Amino acid sequence: MKRLILALLLLLPLPGAAEEIVAGLSQSSVSITADYAGSEILIYGAVKREAPIAPGRGLRVIITVEGPRLPIVVRRKERSWGIWMNDDRLRPGPVPSFYAVASSAPLDVALLPEEDLRRAITLPRILRGEDNTAQPFLDAVERIGRAEGRYFVQENSIALTEETLFRTDVGLPSDLTEGNYTVRLFLTREGRVIDEVKRTIWVRKAGLERFLYEAAHQWPLLYGLASLMLAGLAGWGAAALFARLRW
Repeated sequence: MKRLILALLLLLPLPGAAEEIVAGLSQSSVSITADYAGSEILIYGAVKREAPIAPGRGLRVIITVEGPRLPIVVRRKERSWGIWMNDDRLRPGPVPSFYAVASSAPLDVALLPEEDLRRAITLPRILRGEDNTAQPFLDAVERIGRAEGRYFVQENSIALTEETLFRTDVGLPSDLTEGNYTVRLFLTREGRVIDEVKRTIWVRKAGLERFLYEAAHQWPLLYGLASLMLAGLAGWGAAALFARLRW
């Protein structure tokens, strides 16, 4: 009898390991060249299971792509004596240079507020101030980022087939910041995160842009002198050309 009970217990699926994400990227690196005009990253994957799909419980997928965090200064203009002037300013600390959110369902359905609070998934949670005085400045950062295409949310943009296969495309803008971009994939059921996976996209300058970038940062004095010489030669050449055209 004890052996029969033990055998039945071994056949039961292990709790917490029923569903996991297996994911990949169409490319793990992006090269910024002179003719770079943006690109799209295909993010795809599947749900690995230890047991059959649980009936009547909605499976959702959420994907975020976060660019390198940069320090910024946010200024607020006030009208004084008929002139708009910078009044208050805030240094909120490093904020993402790029942030995209994609989901297979509306976020208020796919994610519970307490899960968002714990993992900082949505834009409002990423740009959350420590006190009420900082929040209006961070709201302005989000508003400007959305207008410039650096921040965006794409609900219902992940194609989820039979609660197993998923895919989506995330567009990267032409003015990418160099650095590591973190891709996070969340698997949720009834709004609760049951698995999370991270991937990285490396964004680097290449070709002439890389050479000029490294020269400007590693040899600033020589880079400045070379720039002055090139500007002087360009000015002299233009003057000589116009002088010959006059004659």
